[in-house]
Amino acid sequence: MLDVYKTWLVGQGLTTGFAAMATTATGFLVVVFLAVFANLVAKRLVLRAVIGLAGRTQTHWDDVLIQRRVFHRFAHIAPAAVINFFTPAVLGTDTSATSFVTAACLLYMVAVVVGVADGVLNATVDILKASQLGQRLPLTSFLQVAKLLLYGLAFIGALSVVIGKSPALLFSGLGAMTAVLMLVFKDPILGLVAGIQLSANQMVTPGDWIEMPKYGADGDVMEVALTTVKVQNFDKTITTIPTYALISESFKNWRGMSESGGRRIKRSLHIDISSIRFCDDAMLERLAQIHYMADYLGEKRTELDAWTAEHEGEAATSLHPRQLTNVGTFRAYVVAYLRNHPKIHPGLTFLVRQLAPTEHGLPLQIYVFSSDQDWVAYEGIQADIFDHLLAVVSQFDLRIYQRIGNAGARVQESAPQSAAD
Repeated sequence: MLDVYKTWLVGQGLTTGFAAMATTATGFLVVVFLAVFANLVAKRLVLRAVIGLAGRTQTHWDDVLIQRRVFHRFAHIAPAAVINFFTPAVLGTDTSATSFVTAACLLYMVAVVVGVADGVLNATVDILKASQLGQRLPLTSFLQVAKLLLYGLAFIGALSVVIGKSPALLFSGLGAMTAVLMLVFKDPILGLVAGIQLSANQMVTPGDWIEMPKYGADGDVMEVALTTVKVQNFDKTITTIPTYALISESFKNWRGMSESGGRRIKRSLHIDISSIRFCDDAMLERLAQIHYMADYLGEKRTELDAWTAEHEGEAATSLHPRQLTNVGTFRAYVVAYLRNHPKIHPGLTFLVRQLAPTEHGLPLQIYVFSSDQDWVAYEGIQADIFDHLLAVVSQFDLRIYQRIGNAGARVQESAPQSAAD
């Protein structure tokens, strides 16, 4: 068609050279007009139609693609495709100008395709994060690896366009650069391997509470990336840990506690051994008035009466008949109190036991789980339990062991002397 136009210009009296220049300029203006028109159609008609259609569907993935501007980026390819298609017809197939414009269009389209692929990857991660599978996978690490491969391929494609060589030749040259690439990308490669191991073994996922004292980490995992893992500590500081360190070194993951539905309470009351004694009748009558103790004491009295009947002919001693101790009765009270506590998990380990006596008294250890895992609520539950037990222990004629320091000892020694004076 351009040849027909050129012939017509020559027929109008123009010289051949001027007619050729006019034809080229006219063709260039037509191509620019077509590119602008294609851009308007792609963005004003097609893009708006796609956005409207996505808004009327019930699916979520198309909305995510819109939010990540995938279709907006893809619309930019229309004018470049028009210019790339019509330029050889206007400027000629073998001219340097055609080669330059075609290379520029191809580079632009490579950038557009990379932007679209980047948006698709981001949208895919957003969609997966909303699923249960995505919550268990280090998606950020996989995303960074995919982007690294994407930009690497885009760089090779762009370089092949610039130098005018096939991408296959560039890929063949990568074999000689393997050692250099291994050195340059050592951390990403180690991070990729670590991310795969973390994912396959489900060692750590975003949202887990982990402890890694070597790196000062004690908090929730925010992100598992290609080379680093971000942990937000409970003081709101951010600790960055190399991803490979989670494979090569030891750390504690509290996910099991979260999945169990309870949080462990493990603490001991140290009973003064000198306050331990047998319960007399007066004490038993008084303890029977305490909540939770009537049934226990009734069962024990029945058991002791049966034992006494079996050993009726034996001589009475300080240890015969059998008697209850105040520390054993207190332990029974602790068990009954915790069994009826609304914040103690009934389905997990429940243990109230005596440990070996030490120089600090007789440890009475409480090993139970609270049903509330929230840190603040958990500390409140634990404090309420031991506030109550410390206050009620005196009802059993027991004392909590408390070490008196040297200063206290000197005060106690000096007090009688001043009184005598």
